[in-house]
Amino acid sequence: MGNEYQQRREQLMAKIGDGTAIFCSAPSAVMHNDVEYSYRQDSDFFYLTGFNEPQAVAVLAPHHKEHKFVLFVQPKDRDAEIWSGYRCGVEAAKQIYGADEAYPITELDEKLPQYLEKASRIYYHFGRKRAFNEKIITHWQKLMRTYPKRGTGPVAIEDTSTVLHSLRLIKSESELELMRKAADVAVEAHLAAMRFAQPGRYEYEVQAEIEHIFRLRGGMGPAYPSIVASGINACVLHYIENNRQMQDRELLLIDAGCAYGYYNSDITRTFPVGGKFTSEQKVLYEIVLEAQKKAIAQVKPGNPYNLIHDVAVRTLTEGLVEIGLLTGEIDKLIEEEKYKPFYMHRTGHWLGLDVHDVGVYQHGEDKPQILQPGQVLTVEPGLYIVPDTKPAEGQPEIDPRWIGIGIRIEDDVLVTPTGNEILTERVPKEIGDLEH
Repeated sequence: MGNEYQQRREQLMAKIGDGTAIFCSAPSAVMHNDVEYSYRQDSDFFYLTGFNEPQAVAVLAPHHKEHKFVLFVQPKDRDAEIWSGYRCGVEAAKQIYGADEAYPITELDEKLPQYLEKASRIYYHFGRKRAFNEKIITHWQKLMRTYPKRGTGPVAIEDTSTVLHSLRLIKSESELELMRKAADVAVEAHLAAMRFAQPGRYEYEVQAEIEHIFRLRGGMGPAYPSIVASGINACVLHYIENNRQMQDRELLLIDAGCAYGYYNSDITRTFPVGGKFTSEQKVLYEIVLEAQKKAIAQVKPGNPYNLIHDVAVRTLTEGLVEIGLLTGEIDKLIEEEKYKPFYMHRTGHWLGLDVHDVGVYQHGEDKPQILQPGQVLTVEPGLYIVPDTKPAEGQPEIDPRWIGIGIRIEDDVLVTPTGNEILTERVPKEIGDLEH
């Protein structure tokens, strides 16, 4: 991967020209008192460096004669490392991570200006570290005060997302290898959960089965808090309490993905706890499944990203009209968003180093993002008949037999040169495969 990190840096430096880009590592996060959460590096920082320690800064300065890639890192400290784990240190930052120059993080204020003073602009994302944000502004203001005398210097600060995130949107073969692994581990976990779930067991028992497999197969853990939602809990989009006892004749919605080598999977399946759908559950499930299949069929190069959602919405709306939850002409129902009491979220998102990965969905109001090979996205339509749902204006009252049913089906889909590849297709979703 070392060469790939270098290639990514070179791609970015070609885009920023005579600018300088600065990236800050993610801060450590405190759980309570002096206990910290497991450290997770900032995705942009990791994408460009592969470096997984806090209190670090990466600088890309393509205009500098010698030091085009610079790392500021924590220095080696035997006592600190005994308590908190090994540090790479300054020398290894050059030897292992390919930095042209490396310094202790304590020398940042002294050394950073030399990489900024001849830059035409600074690329930096104002993130969670307020003190560091202020430091960047201070350095920039100092350079601006001397600009009239020198005639050079960064005249603006631009967010790094404008130049970096389009690169992250297209996955390389090595990235796809990790994403397939993340998908495969999550597939195995979902299959185990389907075998394990039964009436009388608790949601957290199913969660434990899933997350056990994530770690057993070498994953970093859950890509996000696992959702194991039985019965009415499936109507809560981000339900994470996972503490209810499952009952017969209920559905179980599992939304769980694995993080593997920093890359993520994201799968949702909904199936009957007792092995058989009720007639109402089956009808709604078939609508959602049809919507997902038709939406996935739109995942191919050249199609606008928004088409995936539009097709899913139309299919869901047609189904809701067919069973009497909506009435009216389809186009008008969609235009007036009458479906939203039952389907309130989008049909997917980009996937990669972040679960909701970076990359724009459209370039201005009338210019949607066009799908390209190498992009990975989720396709996840659903229907949720929440108990206190008020029908949209002019729509019929909700028949009680539908109340409390929540269904979502989600797969991870790669755009290929000729169409798509469903990375998570081995998890069953046909009714005949889910019933027993």
